Amino acid sequence: MAYTRGNLAVREKTSERVHGAPKYRETTKVVTRRTQLPMREKLLYMLTVACVVAISGFLVWRNANIYEVKMQIHNAQKNTKAINSQITEYEVQKQKLLDLIPEKAAEYGYVTPEIDGIHVNEGNAASTEAAAEDVPSTAKK
Repeated sequence: MAYTRGNLAVREKTSERVHGAPKYRETTKVVTRRTQLPMREKLLYMLTVACVVAISGFLVWRNANIYEVKMQIHNAQKNTKAINSQITEYEVQKQKLLDLIPEKAAEYGYVTPEIDGIHVNEGNAASTEAAAEDVPSTAKK
């Protein structure tokens, strides 16, 4: 009888020993280790990443410039519309003032001459008519 954990009354298991089966099963685990990348491959990857970052940075910078130019164009068009509306308002004011000129002139005592041009009575009538034709009229009716 075998002495098992302090008890002599325990029977031995003979069936396991007869067949020759081991008491424990040995298992092995395969461990694969990753090898480090070679230096050239690391540099290739780094250069690829650097190129992608540089190209994307350039594209973002270009798009920002295009956006800025579009905003300047939009602002210039808006300013042009505002200035054109002011010009039309000023033209309306100008026309109203031009219409008021004869009324204001009459208030201040301006009288329109009945005869166009300047006539000087000197000697003969032929010279006065020639002088009247050469001189442009200064007052209009």
